[in-house]
Amino acid sequence: MNTSLAPNEAIACFDVPALTDLPEDIRERLLATQTKAGFIPNVMRVLARRPAEFRAFMAYHDALMDGESGLSKAEREMIVVATSGANHCLYCVVAHGAILRIRAKNTTIADQVATNYRQADLTERQRAMLDFAMKVSRDAANLSGSDRQTARQAGLTGEDLWDIASIAAFFAMSNRLASATEMKPNAEFYSMGR
Repeated sequence: MNTSLAPNEAIACFDVPALTDLPEDIRERLLATQTKAGFIPNVMRVLARRPAEFRAFMAYHDALMDGESGLSKAEREMIVVATSGANHCLYCVVAHGAILRIRAKNTTIADQVATNYRQADLTERQRAMLDFAMKVSRDAANLSGSDRQTARQAGLTGEDLWDIASIAAFFAMSNRLASATEMKPNAEFYSMGR
């Protein structure tokens, strides 16, 4: 197991701290992720350069993606993949596409959702979920009661809409940060769940 985070690895246009230079709680989180996944996702390595921001980012990520919700974990990943595709975020499409394939147990769903979710093999509820997420991600100032009503008619609750909006908004920030730092997806992500 490689536990070194070499500062000269070109995973982003910013320096990445060595594992030994990180605060203990962050180092332990990275090593636990490496033990579970077999590698440390580059997003974690890059964000670790600013410990307070890393902790805040990961706490909100975990609350949104792993917390209680009326949305399945696969549906939450669909939101990330669809909005990240629209935002042209290579890192998030590749990384969360891998997680979506695994959570949905479907080898083609991530490619469909990232490219054009309107033609993907989705339920009416999931399509409405992604319509709402895309509006939050791309045109939130123009969201209206009509948008919420359409989503509710497809079976989404008010709490679901809150979760959809939170995930789309959080990953809009994440997409921009990943793109601005030229973050590269880990090679492992490309073949996961295929």
